[in-house]
Amino acid sequence: MALNSTMVPLGSPAPDFSLPDLDGGLRSLSDFDSHALLVAFTCNHCPYVRHIEQTFGAFTSGQTDLDVVAICPNDAASHPEDGPAGLAEQAARANWTFPYLTDESQEVARAYGAACTPDFFLYGPDRKLAYRGAFDGSTPGNGVPVTGEYLASAIELVRRGEPVPVPHYPSTGCSIKWREA
Repeated sequence: MALNSTMVPLGSPAPDFSLPDLDGGLRSLSDFDSHALLVAFTCNHCPYVRHIEQTFGAFTSGQTDLDVVAICPNDAASHPEDGPAGLAEQAARANWTFPYLTDESQEVARAYGAACTPDFFLYGPDRKLAYRGAFDGSTPGNGVPVTGEYLASAIELVRRGEPVPVPHYPSTGCSIKWREA
């Protein structure tokens, strides 16, 4: 089911986390110390993520002074393709060179206010939320080219120490596959 991101209030601090990466190590918020930090909630099975994954991989590989981390919040029991093996396949397929973490408890996704995949959260050097929302205006089937223009503009403004003007456009994607209570 398609869903929009929740548009967490700007200025919110980045919640701390300690999550396993695909190599079995742990990554924490404090491991990322570049000027800007992009936290992307994503997964392997979602057609909205697959629609942008190649461009997102190319887009992030050329960035300087930006740390990128992807977090998969989906329940891998109900969506096995979103387990570590599927995520590793996706990272290789899309040329993702940034850490890809799994949020098995889903506590980190809840702390960030993530609602869908993809869902992007950009933080400045103070780790306060500067942008949240869409990669660009493209979604599967709408004919709009995948460019990353919304996120690219936000990153450039954060690099210059300027606020990202509102409105920010929410991400549209697959709902996070929450565990049954």
